[in-house]
Amino acid sequence: MNIIETTGLGKRYGRTWALKNCTLAIPGGHVVALVGPNGAGKSTLLNMAMGLANPTAGRVTVLGGVPAGSPAALDRVAFVAQDAPLYKNLPVTDMLRVARYLNVRWDSELALARLDRLGIAPRKKVGALSGGQKAQLALTIALARRPDLLVLDEPLAALDPLARHDFMQSVLSEVAAEGISVVLSSHVVAELEQVADYLVVLGHGTVLVSGEVSTLTASHGAGLEKLVLGYLREGSTEVAA
Repeated sequence: MNIIETTGLGKRYGRTWALKNCTLAIPGGHVVALVGPNGAGKSTLLNMAMGLANPTAGRVTVLGGVPAGSPAALDRVAFVAQDAPLYKNLPVTDMLRVARYLNVRWDSELALARLDRLGIAPRKKVGALSGGQKAQLALTIALARRPDLLVLDEPLAALDPLARHDFMQSVLSEVAAEGISVVLSSHVVAELEQVADYLVVLGHGTVLVSGEVSTLTASHGAGLEKLVLGYLREGSTEVAA
C-alpha cells in the first residue's frame, strides 16, 4: 500500500510553481525522510497530501488510493505542522480535551500515559512549556488519534539538540510499538539520517530521487547526507525504485 501517491501533481501561486509535475509513490511501513532546501516544495507537497491545499494540476491520494483531504483520509492521518496549533493559554489537560472533541478517533489513555512518562504536568499551561515539551504535546495529540500515517512537517526546526534527539527517539519508539508509517520533512539531512529508511529528495519544486535509503546509499557508495547533496547539486531527475 502506498501511503502517499501523486500523479503529475503541481501547485502554482500566481506565476510561480511551488511544485510541478510531481509523480511519486511512497510505500507504507517506512520512516520517510522528505528532504530538500527551503523553498523546494516540501510543505506544499505535504499540505496537498493532507488536503490543506488544492492542487493546480494532477492528483494525490493517501493510504492506498483514498482521496487526500476526504473524511476517510482525515480519520486515518495525523499531521503536525512546524507551528503546532496549540492554545497557549490552556492547561495541557484542556488542550487534550479540545483535541478529543475535534477528532473521531481518540485514545485518552494513550495521551495521558504518554504525558506522564514525559513528565509533562497536566495542569501546566501550554504557553509555559519548553519548546521540546510543546513538540511532545503536539506529537502526543497526533498519536492519540491512532493514525495509520503520521506526517511531521519540519518538527525539529525550533528545538535545541537535546530536544531534537528526544523527539526523534519518541517517534521511533511509537513506530516500533504501533507500526505507524511516518513522513518527516526537514532541510537538515543529518537530523534524519539515523531514523529514516526511505528517502524522497525535492529540489526546485520537483522530485529528484526517491527510494529506500539502504539501496540508494549502497548503489552510490555514499552516506545519506552526501548522497542528498549530490542530487541537489546535480539537479538530477533520476528516480530510484
